[in-house]
Amino acid sequence: ETNSQTTGVMSSMQSNSSVNVTFVRPATFFLNGFSNMPHVKYYYVFLSLVYVLTVLGNSFIMCIIYSAHRLHTAKYVAVFHLALSDLCGSSALIPQVMDTFLFDHQVVSYEACLASMFFVFHFMNLQSLTLLVLAYDRLVAICSPLRYHVIVTKPAMFLIIGVMWIFSVTYLSVIVGLVNRLSFCGSNVLNSYFCDHRPVYRLACNDNSMNILMGKISFGLLICTPLIMIIITYFCIVLALLKIAHCADRIKAMKTCTSHLMLVAISYLPIISNNITSITIYSDSNTGIINTSLTQTIPPMLNPIIYTLKTEEVMQSIKELYKRHK
Repeated sequence: ETNSQTTGVMSSMQSNSSVNVTFVRPATFFLNGFSNMPHVKYYYVFLSLVYVLTVLGNSFIMCIIYSAHRLHTAKYVAVFHLALSDLCGSSALIPQVMDTFLFDHQVVSYEACLASMFFVFHFMNLQSLTLLVLAYDRLVAICSPLRYHVIVTKPAMFLIIGVMWIFSVTYLSVIVGLVNRLSFCGSNVLNSYFCDHRPVYRLACNDNSMNILMGKISFGLLICTPLIMIIITYFCIVLALLKIAHCADRIKAMKTCTSHLMLVAISYLPIISNNITSITIYSDSNTGIINTSLTQTIPPMLNPIIYTLKTEEVMQSIKELYKRHK
C-alpha cells in the first residue's frame, strides 16, 4: 500500500512537472496592423517606392566601393557593411509587409513570426553598431591622424564586424528563445505590421516579466548605449578640433564628419522618440504603427544618398569610374 501511495505521489509530481514545461503555442498569428486606415493602399505604394530606392541606393554604393580601388580602405569596409545591413534589413521587412497586407496574407505561422522577429531586429542592431564603428573611425582619424592607418586597418575592421555579428546573433537568439517560453492561450491577433517583440509578448497568458525586462535592456543596450558612445566620441572630436590652430583646417576636418552625423541623426532620433512615446503612452493606433514603420524604412533609403552626395571620396570615385567607363 505504501508503495502504491509512493507511486501515486511520483506520478502526480511527474504530471505537475509536465504541466509546468508545457507551453501553449498558436499555430499562427494574425497581423492586424494598418487596419481601418483610410487610403492605406497609397501608403503601400509609398513603401514600395521606398524599398526600390533602398535597394538601388545601397546596391549602387556597394558597387562603387567594390569597383573603386581608392575606397578599398577600412572605413569603407564599414560603409559597405552599413549599406549591406540597410539592404538586408529593408528586405526582411518591406516585402513581407507588402505580401501581408496588399495580398491579404495576414495569417503568419508561429515559426515564421519568430524568424521574422529575429532577422528584422538583427539587421536593425547591425545598423546601429556600424554607426558606432564609423564614429570610432572618425575619432581616430581626427585625434590620432598620424597613427590612423596603423590603428584602423582592414583586418581590424573585419574582426570588429565579425564580433558585432556574433554578439547580435547570440543576443537576439536569447530574445527569441525567451518568446518561445511563453504560452498563448488567448488571442493570437498582433496589433502590428510585423512580428514585433512587444506586441507578441503582450499576448502571453503566463509570466512575461523576463520578456519585459529584456525589452527594456535591449532599448538601453542596443539603442541608447551606442548613441551615448557616439555622443562621447564627438565630444572628444570637438576637443581635438579646438586644438587645431587654423580655422580652415578645423572646418576641413569637421567636414569629414558631416555625413556620419546626418546618418546618426536620421537613424537614432526617430527611434528614441518612438520608443519613449511607446513606453510612456502605449498605443496600438495606426499613427503609432506608421511612425514605427517610417522609422524602420526611411533611414536605410537615405543613408546611401547622404554618403554619395556628402562624401568627397565617393563622389570622386563615381566620377573616375564614369570616365573610365566612357
